[in-house]
Amino acid sequence: MKINEKTWTFIKKHADEDVRKVALLGVKDPEVDLQMALQQIAGRQTACKKLPSWAAIEGIIYPPHLNMEQCSSEQTARYKGSLTPSPSPKGEGSSIFVDLTGGFGIDFYWMSQGFAHRYYVEQNEQLCGIAENNFRLLGLDSSVCCCDTATYLTTMPHVSLAYLDPARRNEHGGRTYGIADCSPNVLELLPVLMEKADQVILKLSPMLDWRKAVADINALFPVVHEVHIVSVDNECKELVILLRNEIATPYSQREKEETKNEPCQTKVVCVNLLSNGERQVFAFGGLSPSTTHTGDNLLQACPHFLYEPNASIMKAGCFIELEQRYAVTQISPNSHLFLSSVEIDDFPGRRFQIVAISSMNKKELSKNLVSMERANIAVRNFPMSVEQLRKKLKLKDGGDTYIFATTDEDGEHKLFICRKIG
Repeated sequence: MKINEKTWTFIKKHADEDVRKVALLGVKDPEVDLQMALQQIAGRQTACKKLPSWAAIEGIIYPPHLNMEQCSSEQTARYKGSLTPSPSPKGEGSSIFVDLTGGFGIDFYWMSQGFAHRYYVEQNEQLCGIAENNFRLLGLDSSVCCCDTATYLTTMPHVSLAYLDPARRNEHGGRTYGIADCSPNVLELLPVLMEKADQVILKLSPMLDWRKAVADINALFPVVHEVHIVSVDNECKELVILLRNEIATPYSQREKEETKNEPCQTKVVCVNLLSNGERQVFAFGGLSPSTTHTGDNLLQACPHFLYEPNASIMKAGCFIELEQRYAVTQISPNSHLFLSSVEIDDFPGRRFQIVAISSMNKKELSKNLVSMERANIAVRNFPMSVEQLRKKLKLKDGGDTYIFATTDEDGEHKLFICRKIG
């Protein structure tokens, strides 16, 4: 894909302006492709935040808005790149990476580093043209194939690693949340994938139930090796599943029946990538134990600290593992808030020092909220919404105080009034 010089000049002139205002300017020169210019201006502005390394390179071409919206961020692409197996030394034919759903090519770029051979596969001709231009500017030696995934798989050679990011929208534009509803349908492609790839990495919607996703795949081939639940600044972004071909033998019907009720022993990694470059990582294996602890005794002992797990841990539902690892106690099984009498510096989430614990009794509320004008309020397993509680407490939003409203093990409604640590 090429953009003529006059269009590039227009793009550079208006690069940092409001796209909506630029659209109203119009152009008199017929050689300026206004629609393409607007696409590039908007794309680069998005990339400055989402893909800073690419935004810094002159000549990078950006796709339409939907593709920019759906592509991985630089942070998550780099993380997936860290999950790729160590390829064979450069020059060996077995070191092959293929991205079967290429898209804008962000994941392809960071995941293919170090492989001797790289194949980008995409059925959208426009995206293929964009990829060829960008990979050339990025100095990435790769083969771009304009083809749909299923067709390419029929002639694909054996590869070290295959990557798929199936589309998560149906034919009417609505979002889909099951593997079988995505395009391409990974479950249908699984037999040939396991035949032709040593390893497979899948990027799926964070809305998926990871347990069901693992069960759906393992029902066909017992190949799920790891699940990575990836958040950025405490917002869950991706569900990444690693498949290994070492045990890629289909289950017999008898084996399916024998294993269908067995607990999942897959390694699950909950990672929260922070803007400052740090990572909060919590890994565990298998499903949760059947017992849990609650905060009755600790509440009576007046705990000093409250902890809120990050978004990846909330998605994973590994609350009992969290209790066991960090010696914290849940307020109640449905609160997903944790207490301790000592500060835990490396807890994977937000940490708070408890200033007071109040019931909803008017006298207690008056005592504990005296002189308070504003607070950050969150509700967990509580009969009021944030707005309803804010109105009742007569507090504005913001400030340094955090109030967590929840229900304890005895069904009592409690407010934990806190100050954030760190």
